[in-house]
Amino acid sequence: MFWLSLLVLAIVLGLGFVVFFGPPYLPTFQKNITVALDLLDLKPGQTLLELGCGDGRVVLAAARRGIKVIGIELSPWLALLAWLRTRRYGKQVKIIWGNYFLITWPQADAIFTFMLPRLMVKLDRRIAAWHTRPVRLASFAFKIPGKKPNRVVQNVFVYNYS
Repeated sequence: MFWLSLLVLAIVLGLGFVVFFGPPYLPTFQKNITVALDLLDLKPGQTLLELGCGDGRVVLAAARRGIKVIGIELSPWLALLAWLRTRRYGKQVKIIWGNYFLITWPQADAIFTFMLPRLMVKLDRRIAAWHTRPVRLASFAFKIPGKKPNRVVQNVFVYNYS
């Protein structure tokens, strides 16, 4: 009974502590994933950076299209789950366990996120300082305050950074 309680506590803490640093885990619906990937219009071989990859469902959908994907996830349990779900794609997919505001981002052609409104301005500043070539951001559910999206379809906001 002690070990079971300890395991449950570890899982709850592993999933729960992320709310202090970023958004909690909420899965993105498949229809919104499809819309976001269609709007980003990445070709096979291009790279998508997913900030907060959760259980890996966006990573999987992008990998199935031939897109290279780097998912960053703060929760160790979700990062492990995403890695397990996507490992069949080998070098096409990389899952990084860490805080996406604290680590160095690899180069990417586009970014996908489902982030909290309170973090959108911080994300906008980070992308503006990070990108060295044009990049597109698809944000599900939340827009960047004070910034007009280039496109909006089914609650997916797309921004172009040139």
